[in-house]
Amino acid sequence: MRYPNEHSYDDIINLPHHVSDKHPHMSPLDRAAQFSPFAALTGHDAAIRETARLTEERVELDENSKEMLDIRLQLIRAHLPEHPMITFTFFEPDIRKSGGFYVTVSDAVKKIDEYASKIVLNNGRTIQIEELIAIEGELFHGMDR
Repeated sequence: MRYPNEHSYDDIINLPHHVSDKHPHMSPLDRAAQFSPFAALTGHDAAIRETARLTEERVELDENSKEMLDIRLQLIRAHLPEHPMITFTFFEPDIRKSGGFYVTVSDAVKKIDEYASKIVLNNGRTIQIEELIAIEGELFHGMDR
């Protein structure tokens, strides 16, 4: 008994592979892309992660704390030629949503830019003076006693 499909391709099995005159050859990468999963909500996962990311609110300093920061900045200015090593804690606003986060950085101070109201550290980082909430370092030992 002969099965219906036993020799059904004998007439074409040895023919050369057909190359279309109308359509360009598809690369293996493009061919594989046809079968990749479809993401109907492109970027949705990223949007959810961004919404869930927590930020902190900026702390408003009282006048006493602002005055103490100003005194410490003046002391840093007086010792700039020595490039004092200082630890700054400051608020860094988030660029994508309201709020931000607090950062603590320790480095030698290169200069204080009065015009731009910022501190420039030796590593090139800048800190906006109005975002400062704490300034610490050896330079200030004995000030709070």
